[in-house]
Amino acid sequence: MNSGTNALLGGANLTTLQAHILEQQQRNPEASGTLSWILSALSISAKVITSKVRRARLDDVLGSVGHENVQGEQQQKLDVISNEVLLRLLGGREGVAIVASEENEESVILRSAGAGDRKYCVLFDPLDGSSNLDVCGGVGTIFSILRFDQSASKPEDSLLQPGAQQVAAGYVLYGSSTVFVLSLGQGVDMFVLDPSIGAFVRVAQNLRIPAASKSYSVNEGNRRSFPVGYQRYLDWAQEHGYSSRYVGAMVADLHRILLKGGVFMYPPTAKAPAGKLRLMYEANPMAMLIEQAGGKALVAPGERVLDVVPSSIHQRTPLVIGSPSEVDHVMAHLV
Repeated sequence: MNSGTNALLGGANLTTLQAHILEQQQRNPEASGTLSWILSALSISAKVITSKVRRARLDDVLGSVGHENVQGEQQQKLDVISNEVLLRLLGGREGVAIVASEENEESVILRSAGAGDRKYCVLFDPLDGSSNLDVCGGVGTIFSILRFDQSASKPEDSLLQPGAQQVAAGYVLYGSSTVFVLSLGQGVDMFVLDPSIGAFVRVAQNLRIPAASKSYSVNEGNRRSFPVGYQRYLDWAQEHGYSSRYVGAMVADLHRILLKGGVFMYPPTAKAPAGKLRLMYEANPMAMLIEQAGGKALVAPGERVLDVVPSSIHQRTPLVIGSPSEVDHVMAHLV
């Protein structure tokens, strides 16, 4: 690479997401390439959804479709579109045995796995924070990848694994730029979509979350129905000069915390006593990313999110996640 080209690239080698995935594959002598193909499908899905989000107002695909999803929430038009994009692209990959979406009541069993086959289960939230689209706010896709468990009594039971068993997790943030954050269990790397070349370009490796930052992210509109320990924490944080930052899309809130530090909370409430976030589609993948970056993700004092054994694919959970010192401050008030 000549000096002029190197300067244009910011003084660094140009590494795309695809090249990064292949690098990781070559480092693992047991890798078959199957996981790489799945990540490729997720990358293509992110590009398609980026285009849909950018043109949402022009194509008149904002707003609700007029009915609820399995979670009892109003489905947005782009929820449905994004869900279909992911289902179709992942369904075309031979290595995918099962896909499960937050938007669908049942998982989709695509292929059985014979002895020795290496196949995977992919779970996703197609468009987290989709109600933000009407006001041009940040939204995102969250995904989790598990190995297909051939010993399970039923194929769909392969999904009911604790988050610690994830082989990969990540999210895509559709904001001022499209950001793809990925962990394959050996750190966290970040990529940004360069529209001029149509590829995700690596912009950061081995991200580390700041150990502390005086900010918290929570929907304080529900404060009166939070358990008393969370209310005590909020009183303490405000007395100690903490700032409140809340976007209303988990991807956007946790992306900021990953880079700047702080804590994100979704406590139990009177309306959602078991918590509102989805363990398998939101909490587990985000917990893997944050832990890989040096942070913490807990359900309650001493209860790690990634150790929870799910009983259903739509199980809900409370969550406290972010900088290790800030998570500890919250937990100290819950005891």
